[in-house]
Amino acid sequence: MPASPMLLLGVAIAAEVVATTALKASQGFTRLAPSLLALAGYGIAFFCLARVMNHMSTGVVYAIWSGLGIFLIAIAGWLLYGQRLDLPALVGMGLIIAGVLVIQLLSRTASH
Repeated sequence: MPASPMLLLGVAIAAEVVATTALKASQGFTRLAPSLLALAGYGIAFFCLARVMNHMSTGVVYAIWSGLGIFLIAIAGWLLYGQRLDLPALVGMGLIIAGVLVIQLLSRTASH
């Protein structure tokens, strides 16, 4: 039985967050291990994302993937690199999360 589209989307989001965090650590692809982790993470993310798009609307998939990715990468940047966000950035990310919740909870286009 194929994996659930939402599970695959979760894997795609997690892989993209790991990849983007590793991309920062790669220092412009000058460090081998983080560079390889970034490439592998993006490969996994795009593979899973492509599979999810067989079952869900492209716009909805991309909205969820990018919205949650932005939020989680901001948290990773804060925890791992001490990057801080100002109030407008936090409000904007709150709006992104609210949009993802509206799509998931209220929209009938979340799956087709």
